[in-house]
Amino acid sequence: MNISNKIKEIKADLPDTVQLLVVSKRQPMSAIREAYEAGQRAFGESQMQELKDKQYFLPKDIEWHFIGHLQTNKVRFIAPFISLIHSVDSVKLLEEINNQARKQNRIIHCLLEIRIAREKTKYGFSFEEVRSLYEKDIFAQWPHIHITGMMGMASLTDDEILIQSEFYSLSLFFNEIKEQYAPWFSVLSMGMTDDYEIAVKEGSTIVRIGSHIFGKKEKRKKKK
Repeated sequence: MNISNKIKEIKADLPDTVQLLVVSKRQPMSAIREAYEAGQRAFGESQMQELKDKQYFLPKDIEWHFIGHLQTNKVRFIAPFISLIHSVDSVKLLEEINNQARKQNRIIHCLLEIRIAREKTKYGFSFEEVRSLYEKDIFAQWPHIHITGMMGMASLTDDEILIQSEFYSLSLFFNEIKEQYAPWFSVLSMGMTDDYEIAVKEGSTIVRIGSHIFGKKEKRKKKK
């Protein structure tokens, strides 16, 4: 099945309330163009330089999302055009995004990355940290940032019960913050190729899918 058909197949299975974000990292521009020609407009990247290059050469109506760990010194390169940053995981990063957005005279939409997985390698705020930020009204000092919701990644495991419980906990927390502090919240980014169906059931509004559309790349063999 080609890229176009896979996109149509996934979209047909998703509720109208859920957006498909095609993860195009490490994919050639030809593959992204094929997805674009199939009507896809939202793409996710996780490396600044790769994103910058693709944004320059590909159609300007593409909606670019940054989904990887973002270093503060890289923000300035994507600030002029980025549509949504999913992976905002620290106060330091929030401050820098606001600074760079101010220089561009724009407001950058962001998601707070919440740490729900058990792996210590995962980035993100804890529930307690986010509650504290809202209780202290910290976000008011960053007028060039608009927090539109949250993002979370489940544990890398085959245990679907654990994955479901992690997505469920984030969905509950999303609704808590929406009800108490941020009634404008509209985006809950949960679910990737292997677990997006579980995420959708737990309230995800954006699913991030790459390998199911483009195919899994073979690992490079080490040179002897």
